[in-house]
Amino acid sequence: MSSGVDKSDDLQDEKAGIEQSEVLVNSDIMNDAFDGENREHEMSTWLAIKSHPWACLWAFTMCFTIVMESFDMFLNGNFVALPHFQQTYGVEDAPGSWTIPTRWQSSLFQAGQCGAFVGVFLAGPVTNRFGYRLTTIFALILMNATIFVSFFANSLTLLVVGQALEGVPWGFFIANSPAYASEVVPLSLRGACTATLQMSWSIGSIIVAGATYGYNKRKDEWAWRVPLALQWIFPTPLLILLFFAPESPWWLVRRGRKAEALRSLERLGTDSHEHAQQKLAVIERTVEIEAQMGGAPTLLDLLKGTDLRRTIITCLIYASQNFAGNLIANQATYFFEQAGMGSDRAFQLNLINSCLQLVANIISLPLASSFGRRAIYLCGTAVNILLLMLLGICASITQTTATNYAQAVLGILISFVFAGSIGPISYTIIAETSSVRLRALSTGVGRAAYYVAEIPMIYLASQMLNSTGWNLAGKCGYVWGGTACVCFVSAYFFLPELKGRSYRESDILFNRKIAARKFKSTVIDVHENE
Repeated sequence: MSSGVDKSDDLQDEKAGIEQSEVLVNSDIMNDAFDGENREHEMSTWLAIKSHPWACLWAFTMCFTIVMESFDMFLNGNFVALPHFQQTYGVEDAPGSWTIPTRWQSSLFQAGQCGAFVGVFLAGPVTNRFGYRLTTIFALILMNATIFVSFFANSLTLLVVGQALEGVPWGFFIANSPAYASEVVPLSLRGACTATLQMSWSIGSIIVAGATYGYNKRKDEWAWRVPLALQWIFPTPLLILLFFAPESPWWLVRRGRKAEALRSLERLGTDSHEHAQQKLAVIERTVEIEAQMGGAPTLLDLLKGTDLRRTIITCLIYASQNFAGNLIANQATYFFEQAGMGSDRAFQLNLINSCLQLVANIISLPLASSFGRRAIYLCGTAVNILLLMLLGICASITQTTATNYAQAVLGILISFVFAGSIGPISYTIIAETSSVRLRALSTGVGRAAYYVAEIPMIYLASQMLNSTGWNLAGKCGYVWGGTACVCFVSAYFFLPELKGRSYRESDILFNRKIAARKFKSTVIDVHENE
């Protein structure tokens, strides 16, 4: 018995000692890779959940870090609607009516995004060097420290600075979360687990909506300081959890640490040591195929060859999140006020809206496992185009109590559709489109494109809604409906279908320059490497 175990250990050590460059010509590893990839394709969603519960937990924990960006984004949107905050820092635009000037609204919304823009560019190189786990732990420590600036701020200027500083760790979270989640779960769970990023956004918005609704009637500074302090409930527990998380086996193999990658795979959940060895072979094969296309990953590699196409898709999908009604959701409370709701009713509707978004996120999980990424994205965008145009029409006719409520309901429906389709599936598309070798860099640059699009759009959204700006209220639906049309057309022609594709298959499809609409029907044999 002991001799059999020793023989197995010797074989494992022998495989671990094989140079990465020899992987594609090693018959044992290649046979393991064939078996491993076939098994991944055959594994049902339910079987994957049963056999990989720890992988699901660690993927969700990493994705949950984005709750902090969500919390702050929605918090700023609620600050400008808090009566005492308006009186303290705003200007009187009518007798007894106060509002935060447009420039300060935009600054509050944009500051965190500017900080995150810096963070996402730092995230790629740092993650490539230290791994997802240590990089995220560092960002959580940084988050704990930067919250102090916002909490003790006594002016709009200092509050804006605090938001900018908090934005830096946000950049790390959003760059690393989809990449890590997509690398630690089985193929059939990749869509559902990366889609939980949008669920984290909804959870953050619910906490904000509840806190600001509970404190909106206070007549002192604690109306906004208590919600700010609630940010501290997230970083430390997440930091402790992630301290015990396994590193991505894909990152470990890229660093040449195969023995650690095998242990990581076993911790993430497999039926047997043999299956873990097969998964390791799949990873080694894919990493070697990509390594032959380029050396150490750099930002410039994102603009070379077929990786340029993948980078463009990632950037466009990320940026498009700002053009299909999402900014209405981010400023929901203020939107409801501008649609004619009273302050208290606006906060109530915002809480309802946030809870419905979470329901939509839950619905999106089985959708992501059952339907194609392309189909979900196109259908969600088409529905929102219709709803946005209806919102514009509703705001253009003679305004009554009925039209005010109609605009509010349409705003909620737009948020619901986004949270159940476009939002969550975007993260799945982003995680699957980039090559493994460039994933940390690609998700960072893609999110940077999101911020490049969002920062001017936030100013535009504030200008459209604010009574001291263009005061369009629901008529902004025409603008966002038009931009959503551009997103639909772009996705129809350029967005490929990657559901059910291994990373090796995705690499081959892109390298062969297959047209986006033919990705789904193209057959890739398990033995093909290029």
